[in-house]
Amino acid sequence: MIIEKIAQIENCRQDGLIWNGYFFSFTSKGKVQAFKMSDIDNPEIETPEVFSEFYLDQSKDLIPHNNAVTFGKEYYSPEDEYPLIYTNVYNNYYAQGNQLQGVCCVYRLWQTEGGFETELVQLIEIGFTKDSKLWSSSPECDDVRPYGNFVVDRDNGIFYAFTMRDKLNTTRYFAFDLPKVTDGEMDETYGVKKVVLNPADIKEYFDCPYHHYMQGACVHEGKIYSLEGFTNTPSALPVLRIIDPEAKKEIAYINFSDYGMNIETELIDFYNGKCYYMDDEGAIYNLIF
Repeated sequence: MIIEKIAQIENCRQDGLIWNGYFFSFTSKGKVQAFKMSDIDNPEIETPEVFSEFYLDQSKDLIPHNNAVTFGKEYYSPEDEYPLIYTNVYNNYYAQGNQLQGVCCVYRLWQTEGGFETELVQLIEIGFTKDSKLWSSSPECDDVRPYGNFVVDRDNGIFYAFTMRDKLNTTRYFAFDLPKVTDGEMDETYGVKKVVLNPADIKEYFDCPYHHYMQGACVHEGKIYSLEGFTNTPSALPVLRIIDPEAKKEIAYINFSDYGMNIETELIDFYNGKCYYMDDEGAIYNLIF
């Protein structure tokens, strides 16, 4: 693999998206910054300027951490330029009554004269996060991140959820039919419909080697690209895993430390035939496989 640094933005990032000429970088607690791709890809611009900064709708209540963010297949309306956005809550606050385990937020995104706006339009919830035969490790083990990452295979209309099962030392991937935005029952707390995915909705599931602290993820040509790890942490190296859901196995393991890169992984996405990667310090790279 060849790694080329192409730009530098501010630090403290999470996952992100690229669409319609814009690079959307998400931070924790719901803040999003948009950059022009023409600036990101311009070798004469080392530090692109923020084009627009905005917050995800209802982010103060949901606190979406945005570990994994992905565009879906469906558009909220025929006039929309951007498909629906799917992002995980990942609320790790034990003092909170509802820890929102296994919850994915679905947003509509549109461009305004001054930037961008969002609207929460649906929630998708894994309805079996306490099931030790499916989601959790065991009744006795408090998994570090039982909240799950979510990605969408836009080409095939598949909604993937995957979670770290700490005690069993595996990561489990679940495939579901991608819910339509009109599906679900009204959730009075957030004023949108919520879809609860139950065991009967599982199309298939399989286990892969343990992912040490999952970060950003995306689907490209049917394969799941999943980032993990932290900065200079021997037990949680900065890694990219490529998962083949059809073969139900991991097909590549890329350790960024082997390339002299030891910063926490955050964003991965594909756009116009290129793979873009970003770390926690805001360094943006092209990955050439």
